[in-house]
Amino acid sequence: MAVHGKCDPKFAKVKEELERNLAERGEVGASVCLSVNGETAVDLWGGMANPETNDPWQEDTISIVFSCTKAAVALCAHILIDRGQLNPAALVKEYWPEFARNGKEKTTVQMMLNHESALPTLRDPVKPGGYSDWNYMVGRMADEEAFWEVGTRNGYHMINFGWTVGELVRRVSGKSLGTFFREEVAEKTGAKFWIGLPESETVHIAPIRQYAPKPGDQPSEFAIKLMTEPDSIQHKSFMNSGGWDFNDRKSQAAEIGGGGGLSNARGQVALYTELATNSGKLVSSDRLAAMSMVSTATQRDATLLIPTRFASGFMKSMDNRAGGFGPGTSAIIGEKAFGHVGAGGSIGFADPECGLAFSYTMNQMGNGLLVNDRGQSLIDAAYTALGYRTNAPGAWVR
Repeated sequence: MAVHGKCDPKFAKVKEELERNLAERGEVGASVCLSVNGETAVDLWGGMANPETNDPWQEDTISIVFSCTKAAVALCAHILIDRGQLNPAALVKEYWPEFARNGKEKTTVQMMLNHESALPTLRDPVKPGGYSDWNYMVGRMADEEAFWEVGTRNGYHMINFGWTVGELVRRVSGKSLGTFFREEVAEKTGAKFWIGLPESETVHIAPIRQYAPKPGDQPSEFAIKLMTEPDSIQHKSFMNSGGWDFNDRKSQAAEIGGGGGLSNARGQVALYTELATNSGKLVSSDRLAAMSMVSTATQRDATLLIPTRFASGFMKSMDNRAGGFGPGTSAIIGEKAFGHVGAGGSIGFADPECGLAFSYTMNQMGNGLLVNDRGQSLIDAAYTALGYRTNAPGAWVR
């Protein structure tokens, strides 16, 4: 399967790794893009968008990027914080009074960004098609009882992050989450990235192919609980979705900020470039600095059951290689970098230290909770080309 696009010779190893992914590591179709100091150095794609129809991955092919969408939602919140319209230290009830009940009264905006607002999932079944009904879902968020004392621990809000933080964006801005993101981020950066893809939009979409466990796979503790404990946070986070079909075109039109965004590597790099270069187009230098700092970290995330590190809605470098947590439980980027992983292994991030904006997207989900060997090989090749020496300390360093 041929790889197409452009690649600066300095980053030839990135192209080689994409070719290896397609030839050796089970990649079906994918895109990888990176810019350095605002200049695009790699913009590659290859493989099949849909093997069943022999449809190739094209230059403008997009796919669901799952939780990479959370970074887009967090960015919307930070824009409002930067404008003085949203206060991270304020109680959520100042903006969303209905939320302040059932043990959630002391929740702050920062707790929501930190995955500390104690709503990692919902206990009772989501109605069929519930993810596509914004008012229904935010009503469920407000009614739900906290899973723990807010602010005392963090647990990845796998899909709910899009409605907790997203409703703050809606209430403060007066615009739907998807509209705010389109007007304030996508249109300003030229990013082909949608939170709620209009059914009228003509785009080439690669259907997502779910990972099929293979003999010899080492399941994570998360996966074990998902499969064996139906009342667990892990099972409900993943399975209590009201039958969400992320490949359904009508479902893709819904504004599912926790995991329903559609884009490709080029689209994500377009918005991350503004953050990697501190352009000021989206947020101020002070807000950018705050966005890149670790705001919460734990040795045992209440949802993922692995050590995690977050920076106000973004993921930081997470190195769990030596913890015995299984494959795909790390995402190793630069220490100053921040971004987000998507289910199956996609990723987008900015690294202001070296001016790098990077993204990898694909249609064949891989094994694990974070980045698998396909995505990490591309990240490693990019940092090596930039003169970084090692990622042994848990993040790439020079």
